[in-house]
Parts: sequence; C-alpha cells; structure tokens
Amino acid sequence: MSPAPTAEAVLTHLCTSVVTDPDSVSIEAHEDGDLVRLDVSVAPEDMGRIIGRRGRVASAIRTVVNAAASKDGVTTRVEFVE
Repeated sequence: MSPAPTAEAVLTHLCTSVVTDPDSVSIEAHEDGDLVRLDVSVAPEDMGRIIGRRGRVASAIRTVVNAAASKDGVTTRVEFVE
C-alpha cells in the first residue's frame, strides 16, 4: 500500500488530465520517514506539457498534491523524471 494514497490518487488524476497519452503516466512512491517522494514518468512528448511554461503547471501540481498529502499526514516531494 502507498504511504500517501490520497496524494498519489490526486497526482495520478492531475497528470493523466494534462498529458496526451494518459496510459504512459506512471508514479513511484519512495518513503523516507515522514517525507514521501513521488516520481512521475510520462511519455517524452508529454514532458513539456506536464512541466508547462516556466514550470507553472509542475508548480501547480506540486501545490495541490502537497495539500492532498496533508490528509495522509505526510509531506510530499513531486519529481518529474524522464
């Protein structure tokens, strides 16, 4: 079971809504104490969409996921990996 199920569900929903190939979205959770790192992988052609201009989409995703993580009682760090 994921250490941050609510945050992971919100992150999955947001990422699949932004990209053109939702089947390529994968999320891995890594737990380190009360910090949960969520690594997001998308198709190479969708990386620009998920990050956005000047990182605004990525920043917004991180903000919403951190708010959802408070329900899980953890702190999250969202990383977008290639």
